[in-house]
Amino acid sequence: MAGQIEARLKELGIEVPKAASPAANYVPYVMSGSHIWISGQVPVWNGELKFIGQVGGDIDVDEGVLAARTCGLNIIAQAKAALGDLDRVARIVKLVGFVNGVPGFVNQPSIINGASDLMVEVFEEKGKHARSAVGAGGLPFNVAVEIEAVIEFGD
Repeated sequence: MAGQIEARLKELGIEVPKAASPAANYVPYVMSGSHIWISGQVPVWNGELKFIGQVGGDIDVDEGVLAARTCGLNIIAQAKAALGDLDRVARIVKLVGFVNGVPGFVNQPSIINGASDLMVEVFEEKGKHARSAVGAGGLPFNVAVEIEAVIEFGD
């Protein structure tokens, strides 16, 4: 039986990818107390890297927003892998987003909104979170965006 969040995802027509495996010597998430610390998620969709390049150069702002949304979907996938049931999410506590932008690119908050908007769309009030949006001179595999998360969970 699907939970409320799974039903909401279906109602919104949102597909969540398979949780990605780590690309180096780390784990995709750590559960500590009542929080999950999700490692930085890049815009990968079921094993295929997407949105390669710098925002403001190879990637335009709209594509950057989609890249951030894809990172957000991967965060949800990791939360589901950790918890088994997304209804256990009590709160999206914080997102930290990194944008691989061309020199002088200053619109990081608009890009990271792709993930922030997704969290509120899916988790509603529980999806409202603290956030940082940071410019980066480069990211792993030259992806446009990487986002990490802290999520509070319950029983």
